[in-house]
Amino acid sequence: MSNVQNFDASKAEAFAGNLLDTLNKSALALMISLGHRSGLFDVLRGLPPATSAEISDKAKLNERYVREWLGAMVTSGVIEYTPSSKCYRLPNEHASYLTRKAGADNIAVFTQYVAVMGEVEDEILKCFKDGGGVPYSKFHRFHEVMAEDSGQSVLSCLESHILPLVPGLIGRLEKGICMLDVGCGSGRIMNKIASLYPESYFTGIDLSSEAVAKAHADAASLGLKNVEYIIKDLSDFHLTASVEKYDFITTFDAIHDQGKPLNVLKGIYKALKNDGIYLMQDISGTSRLEEDIQHPIGTFLYTISCMHCMTVSLAQEGEGLGAMWGEEKTREYLKKAGFVSIQTHKLAHDIQNNWYIIKK
Repeated sequence: MSNVQNFDASKAEAFAGNLLDTLNKSALALMISLGHRSGLFDVLRGLPPATSAEISDKAKLNERYVREWLGAMVTSGVIEYTPSSKCYRLPNEHASYLTRKAGADNIAVFTQYVAVMGEVEDEILKCFKDGGGVPYSKFHRFHEVMAEDSGQSVLSCLESHILPLVPGLIGRLEKGICMLDVGCGSGRIMNKIASLYPESYFTGIDLSSEAVAKAHADAASLGLKNVEYIIKDLSDFHLTASVEKYDFITTFDAIHDQGKPLNVLKGIYKALKNDGIYLMQDISGTSRLEEDIQHPIGTFLYTISCMHCMTVSLAQEGEGLGAMWGEEKTREYLKKAGFVSIQTHKLAHDIQNNWYIIKK
């Protein structure tokens, strides 16, 4: 039977419709990113119906660009438009997922990754042909966006949901312990915890000099004396880590990016005190593609993995695990590193991560 005989016209037509929808929505993601970064959604939240001139004036932006942006918002169904008055309105229901006041529900933050990934498309294409990877230095805004992302999913519920995952941890932090954050990025989480618990001492390590410089600057502006940041490639962390130095170690979506993730985990095991706790946040894949199909943002996560997480690891001649390595493989690596007690937790507001409480 030929391919022509097997051709299902209705299936093809439905697929074409999906592609057109994808084209529109990928463009919409860029426009939502612009709306977030420019502050337009925050201006529109609670604003009565207004013209493009009134909106641009309130936002202190160029009217012509705002008007064209509004065209994308109206045709996508994000913003309502009244032709007779030429007025625009952001429904409260939409604002609850598009503005900074939405907190952890603000999906607009994530749309920024689309533009960031687009910047390295040429380099990624070259990797498809030649192998290798794209280094961190090529991603100009990634740490900035990642910091905002973690600000929503981590900082917003650090005291209420995350630290309480570890019984007795808050009391220990108040009395004074040593904490290490591996892959600390720009240090927003570390600086926050350090400001909350002045009796404890905090160390952050990251490969990116740009991110560490930002962490240092922010710590200085906050007047923090109990935090330090170190620029370091952790590929040999299993050899260089201090023995049983830390009471509490964290990684926030950091292990799967590493060139040598098992070495990093072995280093964490080595650096953790015998009665210490390792808190690991990582992507909630399953290690099985057939199950990841059901993930609500599976396509998005595989794309971020292909165009960032996997490739930055390969750029270090690493394993290239990728963000969607999943819980099964995560547990496998933790056990290989020496850990015995591994508990998986999920937070209601966080659809993309697992939270592991790990002990020796």
